[in-house]
Amino acid sequence: MFDFLEGYDLLGAFWVTVQLTLLSAVGSLMWGTILAAMRVGPVPLMRGFGTAYVNIVRNIPLTVIILFASLGLSQTLGVTMGAPNNFETQNFRLAVLGLILYTSAFVCEALRSGINTVPVGQAEAARAIGLNFTQVLTLVVLPQAFRSVVGPLANVLIALTKNTTVAAAIGVAEAALLMKKMIENEAQLILISAVFAFGFVCLTLPTGLIMGWVGKKVAVKR
Repeated sequence: MFDFLEGYDLLGAFWVTVQLTLLSAVGSLMWGTILAAMRVGPVPLMRGFGTAYVNIVRNIPLTVIILFASLGLSQTLGVTMGAPNNFETQNFRLAVLGLILYTSAFVCEALRSGINTVPVGQAEAARAIGLNFTQVLTLVVLPQAFRSVVGPLANVLIALTKNTTVAAAIGVAEAALLMKKMIENEAQLILISAVFAFGFVCLTLPTGLIMGWVGKKVAVKR
C-alpha cells in the first residue's frame, strides 16, 4: 500500500523541516524579544521602529518575504550567508532568515501582551529602588511576561512549523518540496497527502501538549 514511499527520503525531508523550525524559533524569540523591548521602551525612535516593523511585516505574505530573501538578498545584492558556492546551504539559511523576520513580529506581539499583564506598580517599585529601564525589563517584567505567554508562543511555534513549507518556494529540500515531487511522480495523491499531513500532526500536536503543560506549571498566580 505504501510502496510509493520507496526511493524517497521522507525522514530526511522532515528533518530539514525540524531544523528550519528550531533555528527559526530561536532567532524569532531573540529578535521578537528585542522588538517587544523597543515597543515598550522610553525612546520614541525605537518605539516607532518597533511599531512600524511589526505592522508592516505582519501584513506581508510570508512567500513574498522568502522570495525577497532569495531573489533580493542573494541574487540582487549578492548576500551569500557564508556559503557562496553551496546553493542548497545558502537557500536554507536564507529561508531561516525569512522565517525569523516574519515570525518575530508575532512573537513581539505575544510578548508585548504578556508585558501588559505585569502590574505597573512592580515596574514603578523597581524604578524607585534605582533600577534603570533595562534592569526593570530584564529582572522584573520579562520573566513574568514569558510565564504569561507560554500558550500564545506555543501557537506561534506551531504556526512556524507549518510555515516552513513556504521554504519550498526557493528550493529548500523540506517536507513540502518532497511532497510536490512525489505527487508529480506518483499516482497516489490521497495517500501522499495523508502521509505528510500525519507527519505534520506528529510535529505540531506534541508541541501544543507540552507547551500547554509548561504554561500551566509556570503560570503567574495573580
